[in-house]
Amino acid sequence: MTYAITITVPLAWDEALRRTKEALAEQGFGILSEIDVRATFTAKLGQDDGDELGDLVILGACNPGLASRALRAEPDLGLLLPCNVVVRRGPDADATVIQAIAPQTMVQLTGNPAVAEVADDAEARLTRALRSLEATSA
Repeated sequence: MTYAITITVPLAWDEALRRTKEALAEQGFGILSEIDVRATFTAKLGQDDGDELGDLVILGACNPGLASRALRAEPDLGLLLPCNVVVRRGPDADATVIQAIAPQTMVQLTGNPAVAEVADDAEARLTRALRSLEATSA
């Protein structure tokens, strides 16, 4: 089983990040956190490490209805929320990679069949969000 839903789009970094947030919002996901990994590497490890990494932002995406259902079924799922969505572009790349955690990972980790229905819904929404980016950037 793969643990990521991944697409690559020929979008500039800023546009890919903006459009990813919009696509997630269209599927009912809000952004609870935004971690600029490049900025953190640059601040903590130096400019060379930040430049070598390239652009990388981790978005903590959450659909409150899905999260509520998941947590009622399995309270320990709070450890896996929010759903991480990564937007990254290497220093010499000509395309941007966008990845979301595959919610079926939660089913595999918990072994709780009640989580499967929520994971199916979440995965469908995340996949639609990412596929919409592919369709509009082609």
